[in-house]
Amino acid sequence: MTQDIGTAMIRHEEFGCQRYYYVVGNEQDYHFKVLAIILKRMGNTWAEGIEHISYGMVDLPSGKMKSREGTVVDADDLMQEMKDTARDISEELGKLEDMPEEEKDVLFGNIGLGALKYFILKVDPKKRMLFDPKESVDFNGNTGPFIQYTHARIKSILRKNSDLVDFESIHSEMLTDLDLQVIKKLHEYPQVIKDAGDNKSPALVANYIYELVKEFNHFYQNSPSILKEENELLKSFRVALCETSGKTIK
Repeated sequence: MTQDIGTAMIRHEEFGCQRYYYVVGNEQDYHFKVLAIILKRMGNTWAEGIEHISYGMVDLPSGKMKSREGTVVDADDLMQEMKDTARDISEELGKLEDMPEEEKDVLFGNIGLGALKYFILKVDPKKRMLFDPKESVDFNGNTGPFIQYTHARIKSILRKNSDLVDFESIHSEMLTDLDLQVIKKLHEYPQVIKDAGDNKSPALVANYIYELVKEFNHFYQNSPSILKEENELLKSFRVALCETSGKTIK
């Protein structure tokens, strides 16, 4: 506690912020409540701006990640495990035989780290969670790789459709319910960002992106083929819809 008091005072002298967020597990809730009270009683009015962003513990199938009890899970080891898991699953699917080894290595790193980040971020911060490395790299379901795969699919569509006409004159009656559902979901994005900020919950963004990806895939799989659409106006609009979805996902 004395160390945290001293650090808080030095930090304020150096930065002079209005808000200070401590992102620490919920087992320390009482500690940070007391820290703020002591600093206020010492006459530091800025301590009103201290807030503990408490999060639930993360469990692995093999036990809890908790450094204070000596159950240390090294971040580098975990990230390497994620990369190896991504490699194993990707090689099982057998779609990367022609890719150079260096590119594969980068890809597995991106998939593994994306899986790790997303799996943790999608859970409400206050809830305890079980992190399963293999489940998190599944290319189907509510996972980072599923979202990454959809983004890659969109980029592929855009590479094949560069010469497009102006679609400013398109009318809503030309659009299907599938088009409109994606548009509605995209329209929610700014409000989701605001709500995530207000609630200090990245989970709201993560789960929104998953919902957008599901809506986009439904649109992609059930609409007339974007590449074969004969109406150039409608084709251009749908490619632009793909582009906007891709930017939002990214």
